[in-house]
Amino acid sequence: MLSDATIGILQLVLFIFFIMLGFPIAFTLMAMGMFFGYFAMQDRVFDLLVQRAYAVMSNDVLISVPLFVFMGYIIERSNILDRLFRSLQLASGFLPASLAIATMVTCALFGIASGIVGAVVTLMGLLALPPMLRAGYDPKLACGCIAAGGTLGILIPPSVMLILYGATTGTSVVQLYAAAFIPGFVLTAAYLVYLIGVGILQPHRAPKLPPEERNVPIGTVLWELMVGFVPLTLLTVVVLAVILLGIMTPTESAAAGVVGALLLALLYRSFTWASLRESVFLTARTTAMVCWLFVGSALFSSVFGYLGGQQVIENLVMSLGLNATTFLILTQIIIFILGWPLEWTEIIVIFVPIFLPLLDNFGIDPIFFGVLIGLNLQTSFLSPPVAMAAFYLKGVAPPSVKLEDIFAGCMPYIYIVIMTMVLIYVFPGTVTWLPEYLYGGDGGPPAVSVEAPPVGGFVEEEIPELPPLR
Repeated sequence: MLSDATIGILQLVLFIFFIMLGFPIAFTLMAMGMFFGYFAMQDRVFDLLVQRAYAVMSNDVLISVPLFVFMGYIIERSNILDRLFRSLQLASGFLPASLAIATMVTCALFGIASGIVGAVVTLMGLLALPPMLRAGYDPKLACGCIAAGGTLGILIPPSVMLILYGATTGTSVVQLYAAAFIPGFVLTAAYLVYLIGVGILQPHRAPKLPPEERNVPIGTVLWELMVGFVPLTLLTVVVLAVILLGIMTPTESAAAGVVGALLLALLYRSFTWASLRESVFLTARTTAMVCWLFVGSALFSSVFGYLGGQQVIENLVMSLGLNATTFLILTQIIIFILGWPLEWTEIIVIFVPIFLPLLDNFGIDPIFFGVLIGLNLQTSFLSPPVAMAAFYLKGVAPPSVKLEDIFAGCMPYIYIVIMTMVLIYVFPGTVTWLPEYLYGGDGGPPAVSVEAPPVGGFVEEEIPELPPLR
C-alpha cells in the first residue's frame, strides 16, 4: 500500500496532468481535493470544503479585487486612452522612437489603472499598432513594445496580482505595494531606455514622424496633456498614494478609484449604460473565476499538506544542499516554465503555497519573494511557445503581422526582465527601502494594516481538529 506522502505527491502529479489536458483549473482543484480528501479523512472533507470556502469569502483583502477590476473595465470602455495616447504622441514627438515611447507610457498608465493584461494589449493593439506600422516602424519593434507594456500592470501597484499574493501568503498588501513600486518603475524605465536606444542606433526601425506631426504649437501640446494625460495620471497617483500613506486601505482606495473612473468617463462623454452593464458583467465573471480558484486552491493545498506531500517537497529541496541564491534561481526557473501553460492567477494561488513554507529555511522575506515573482510573471506572458500577450495582440493585429514577428519582438524585453531581476537581487534595497522608509518595518500604519491569514497554504495539525458542521 502507498504511504500518505506518496498519495499526496500523486495528487499533485495528477492535477498537473489534468490541467495539461485542458480541464478547468478551479474545478479540477476542487475535484482532486475532494477525492483525495475523502480518502484521507472521509466525511470530514466536506466540513473542510465549507470552512475553506468561508475563509476565502470572508477575507477582507479580496474585496479590493472586483473594485480594481471594475475600475479597469470602466477606463477601458471610455474614451480616456485615445486622448491619453494622442497627448503623449504630441509631447514625445521630438524623441527618437516617439510613437513607441508614447505607446509604452500609455500601456504603463493603463496597466496601473486596469491590471488586466488582455485588455491592455488588445486595446493598445487597436489604438497604437496601426499608427506605428503606417509610420514605417519595424513590426517586431512595434509588437514587442505593446506586448511588453501590456504586462506592466501585473507588477506596478495597485496590482491585482499583489493583492492575490498577499491574500495567499498572509503578507501585507500595503508593504507589497511599497516594495514593488521602485522595481516596477525601474523595469518601465529600462523598457523606455531600450526603445530610445533603438531609435538612436537603428533609426530605420523607428523612423521619426513627419515634420507636420512633430512641429505642433506648444499651446496645443499643453492642452492635450491637460485633458488627455493629467486626468488618468492624477487618478492613478491618488489611488496609489492614499494606500502607501495610510490614508485608505486598498479596498477603500479601489472604491474611490471606481468613483474617479466613472467621473472621468462621464466627463469624456463616452460611457453609456451598455458600457456600464458590460463592465459589471466582466467584473463579476473575473471575480468569480478568482474566488473559485482560491476555494479550490485552499482545499487542494490543505489536503496535500495533510497527506504529507509538502513535507516530501521540503525534504527534497533541503537535501539538494541549496543556499538562498540557488533556491531563488530554482524557484524562479520553475515559475518561468509554469508560465507557459498557466495564467498568473493559477501560479499565485496553486504553486506559491508550495514554495512559501520553504522561505524560512533560507531566510528569504516573502515580500521580496513576491516582487521577484511579479517580475518573473512578465516573462510568462512574453515567452513562446505559449505567450498569452502575443496571442492577444495577434488577435487584433493586421494580417501582415505574423506571430513569429510578435515573438521576436518580445525577446529583448524578456532579457530586460531577467536583467532587472538580477539587479534587484544584487541591490535588494530597491525592494526593501521604501517599505522601511514609510513604515519602519512595523507592518505599516494602522489604517492600512491589511494582513490576513492566508487562504491557501498547507495545514497539517489543524485539519484533524475540525469540528463537524451541524
